[in-house]
Amino acid sequence: MGIYIFRRLALIIPTLIGIMLLNFIIVQAAPGGPVEQLIAEMEGHGGSALSRASGGDTGGEVATTSGDSRATRGIPDELLKEIEVMYGFDKPAPERFIKMLGDYATFNFGDSFFRDKSVVELIVDKMPVSISLGLWSTLVIYFISIPLGIRKAVTDGSRFDVWSSSAIVIGYAIPGFLFAMLLIVVFAGGSYFDWFPLRGLTSLNFDELTWYQKIGDYFWHLALPVTANVIGGFATLTLLTKNSFLDEISKQYVVTARAKGLEEKQVLYGHVFRNAMLIVIASLPGVLVTLFFTGSLLIEVIFSLDGLGLLGFEAALNRDYPVMFGTLYIFTLMGLILKLVSDITYVIVDPRIDFESREGA
Repeated sequence: MGIYIFRRLALIIPTLIGIMLLNFIIVQAAPGGPVEQLIAEMEGHGGSALSRASGGDTGGEVATTSGDSRATRGIPDELLKEIEVMYGFDKPAPERFIKMLGDYATFNFGDSFFRDKSVVELIVDKMPVSISLGLWSTLVIYFISIPLGIRKAVTDGSRFDVWSSSAIVIGYAIPGFLFAMLLIVVFAGGSYFDWFPLRGLTSLNFDELTWYQKIGDYFWHLALPVTANVIGGFATLTLLTKNSFLDEISKQYVVTARAKGLEEKQVLYGHVFRNAMLIVIASLPGVLVTLFFTGSLLIEVIFSLDGLGLLGFEAALNRDYPVMFGTLYIFTLMGLILKLVSDITYVIVDPRIDFESREGA
């Protein structure tokens, strides 16, 4: 297993480079960019943009803008060159890409083009929101979906299985953001009850609360967004667990275990569970990356939670390349590491799996 882990760690580097290169090329082909954004602001707002254009280096080591559209009406060539130098666009694209990779290797992501903070500071500021949503959503999904999926598999075809499947399908069909709006209307002062807050992770007087009041206040604010965030993943994982268990229950080794007189719990949790959970474990990295970083954008907007999803969306709109590529690099790296952790968990759950022998075959 040690050799396999070493190989996978070594593959992370070329994988990261390939993903960053692909996105770098796509961004170059896309119209518009930070220079065009600044020029448009200068044309519309005059001096405010002009003062920012003379504000010095902002760590513009990534991407580029396209075409000659930056040479627009009323903008002196000297100012255009100054803006290009400020954003780092005075150098050829290959040189910028190589410099970006060198900086990212040391986790130097530069500064945001349009905010007075470094990319790392922005990510650290937004991380608590995304971690809170992702962590508690994942725990709720797994602690409810897996037992429910097992129960549905054991009672396949029963009334419980039919009505629970109907409820799950209906829940899955409702988009998360629509369910979030429904929760607000019903429970957050919309038309019925005013039981939950609508903004932030904590109350304004959070620092004045006792430790147990702080815990209660934190979960009070998280109740509605986590509930809305859970809906899609809850349905998917429940049905995945059920189908996985149904597939295993029909196999010969289960029939043999039952013929030996083993109790049903021993059969389910001593034999079936280990094999059935492999497919669930395989889906964990994707679930974590989606819930932590990308899946909660609309939830963050609806509940006024300033997290990584909203940060990445605003960076894409504003062509804030350091933030775009910095977050992409971190998300990709974490996804690759989580995939490796998933493979290691495979071996822990089922020692019969040998990735090293498969790679050598």
